Amino acid sequence: MQITLSCPVFSSFRVQQVAGMFDVPLAEKAERVLSFEKPPDGGVIGCIVGPSGSGKSSIARHLFGNDYYTGNDWDHGVAVIDNFDAGLSIKEITQMLTLVGFSSPPSWIKPYSVLSNGEKFRCDLARSLSRGGLVVFDEYTSVVDRNVAKIASAALAKAMRSNRIDCRFVAVTCHYDILDWLEPDWVLDTSAGTVSCGTSGALKKNGVLKSPCPSFVASVLFGRCLRRIII
Repeated sequence: MQITLSCPVFSSFRVQQVAGMFDVPLAEKAERVLSFEKPPDGGVIGCIVGPSGSGKSSIARHLFGNDYYTGNDWDHGVAVIDNFDAGLSIKEITQMLTLVGFSSPPSWIKPYSVLSNGEKFRCDLARSLSRGGLVVFDEYTSVVDRNVAKIASAALAKAMRSNRIDCRFVAVTCHYDILDWLEPDWVLDTSAGTVSCGTSGALKKNGVLKSPCPSFVASVLFGRCLRRIII
């Protein structure tokens, strides 16, 4: 598949200077063609991964435009839990927040705007998943610690494959380190434009997926750590 991206180029003195300094050809618009394989239909979890600027978001919007989660419509005048769909029970909301590793009732009743970046990520993830159907989540784990990202991905994969979360999920990320933990059914790597099915990274060498220490999982997912708070 191919998509063409374009944007206007506005001429100015500074633009002309940069063009002359770095031998940048000027035209009325800049164009870029992205070539990539189409991912397979179906599957519970998919992933679009690649370096920053490689076209991940553009490809995701092209393939799954209607299901692309933006997360920019939070009402900052009410509690986090009141931003979920009205048809959901409080039990369903709190279970979803807990499944994504945000098990802090005092924070559930705060407005979204005062939360940390990590907490906001979990709230966005929980709310997007609670809507069901197909969820395409951009900048997946970009704002959280890498250990948290891995453990959260493992927890999400387990919850989805055990049908505790009833939807399909596509992660859009620049981080390759979560693939062995998320275990997607397919991966579209935008650095090469190729699709592979399943994952077979370092954690699965010799047919063994190493499990982290249970106490470490609990500390990362639920913030339970002796004499320390994990945010």
